Amino acid sequence: MTAAAPPIIVAGHICLDIRPQLPDAPLGPAGWSVAPGSLIGIGPAAVNGGGCVSNVGMALHRLGASVGLMGKVGDDLFSGALLDLLRRQDPALADDMIRSPQEPTSYSIIIEPPGADRAFLHCTGANHTFRARDVDLARVADARLFHFGYPPVLPAMCDNDGGELVKLFTDVRQLGVLTSLDLCTVDPHGPAGKVDWPTLLRNVLPHVDLFCPSLDELLYMTDRTRFDALQADPVAAQGQWGGWLDEVSGRCLDWGAGVVAIKLGDQGLYLHGGDAPRLERWAGARRYHPCFEVDVAGATGAGDCTIAGLLTGAVRGLDSAAAVRLATAGGACSAESADATSGVPELARVQERLAAGWPTRRPTPSLADLWLDPTHAAEEPPDAGHSRAATRPRTRRA
Repeated sequence: MTAAAPPIIVAGHICLDIRPQLPDAPLGPAGWSVAPGSLIGIGPAAVNGGGCVSNVGMALHRLGASVGLMGKVGDDLFSGALLDLLRRQDPALADDMIRSPQEPTSYSIIIEPPGADRAFLHCTGANHTFRARDVDLARVADARLFHFGYPPVLPAMCDNDGGELVKLFTDVRQLGVLTSLDLCTVDPHGPAGKVDWPTLLRNVLPHVDLFCPSLDELLYMTDRTRFDALQADPVAAQGQWGGWLDEVSGRCLDWGAGVVAIKLGDQGLYLHGGDAPRLERWAGARRYHPCFEVDVAGATGAGDCTIAGLLTGAVRGLDSAAAVRLATAGGACSAESADATSGVPELARVQERLAAGWPTRRPTPSLADLWLDPTHAAEEPPDAGHSRAATRPRTRRA
């Protein structure tokens, strides 16, 4: 890296993703399953970087942003593989990573059976002790934007109602740097399941310019009744999303967030801007954009690549409509590859696809109302635009 900090710093959770290729045919009466004592032939494993730092950081890099990565790994075989994956993209991407010799590197085994939703076997590893002091504020000081991801799998950041998270965001914001926060799924049986999430969010959101959770994550943390309804009958609940979004995003704005961007999986992205003095082109905006039509090869990391597109829009000064559109395009490109980021091309290529009239998927009816409503639409949807089918390493040590 050069002496000057890059325009975007991505910090927080990082891991090594191991994704074995599973048989096409379902096994057992309940679908894909593994019986005790059985031996099942599988295909080769894909090994990639995972977590916010790798996924958002690599996607930003592929889109052409100057980016610095701040995560924590061990000093083991997995850390070597993970850092090597970063350096293959750019040797500088591993410069600000921390190696902690006494801790294991975090990894996930992704179980993704054909025709079924994926599941994760996850080891928190060195992420367990990640704290505010692990972020090099001297490197952040000259950045344009600081993005932090996945506090639910960074237990130390969530202790004492998010005391470490609040300290970090307070310190970064006092530097004059834009702040962005993303969440991830909560394991109800782990440390994150014991966190008082409404209190934590009330504490940290006044220091967050851009808050970008998924809808299910946000409902789990702030509206358990609706979360349970979503889990019990996703199709029926999806029919109510159009009425939920302003309310749940508005609650986060009331708690202090500048802008709230809610990831909706294969239904796209919703953005709701508050006063947002540091993102004034997005202030007061309500924007919804459905997913673009692609041949889906995998969903892992699509949400992170959506956020990478949104952050690119923020640092480039795009208005809210253009930023939401670029964000949705980033997620769609990610879904065209089995891993998180290799499908993301350079920004010019994304812009070419958008300019050529990239068709969108038809959203669920309650969201289609937002898409057609000019107060929420990211652009006027053309009738033909809808498809009926998103130097040398200097690694720090703890």
